[in-house]
Amino acid sequence: MKTLKILPLLFIFLLSSCSSVRVYSDFDSRADFSQYKTYAFHKKGIDRVQISELDKKRILHAIDNELSKKGMSKSENPDLLINFFTKEREQLDVNQFNMGWGYGWGWGWNPFLWGGNTYVTSSTQGTLYIDLIDAKKKELIWQGEGIGTLTENRREKENQINEFVSKILAQFPPTEKK
Repeated sequence: MKTLKILPLLFIFLLSSCSSVRVYSDFDSRADFSQYKTYAFHKKGIDRVQISELDKKRILHAIDNELSKKGMSKSENPDLLINFFTKEREQLDVNQFNMGWGYGWGWGWNPFLWGGNTYVTSSTQGTLYIDLIDAKKKELIWQGEGIGTLTENRREKENQINEFVSKILAQFPPTEKK
């Protein structure tokens, strides 16, 4: 009976641990992150990003939301400048089944497994980098990176951008693990 109570919890844990976005971050260990309360977007850097203007707006809006949740506010005289850039690459996955050659359940050719199947799938892997720059020193103090599979569906794209940004900025401000 106890097993039946534990199974739903285990299932929920497994679902929550499977994420479509992998995130990483790096930072300047000499920076005092408690002093940063305000931000502005680095317009020159963002203008150079080669994605659609609508996607830029989605990313900027998501960053605004996440930073406001952290108690930060936009300012004309900011402590931090926010920049971001993106990369993408095509990923091909090739799977072959029942080819009938090589090692496995015996040696060599197997006439019962003749005519195997080959499946090729492609997807676009996207990377979003978010840079936080000390506005006074003009130095990079923190960088977050999110990697995941991209979609062309507008509704899913908006959710995906929000997920990328929230998971990246969840690592800001950094905490040293001792």
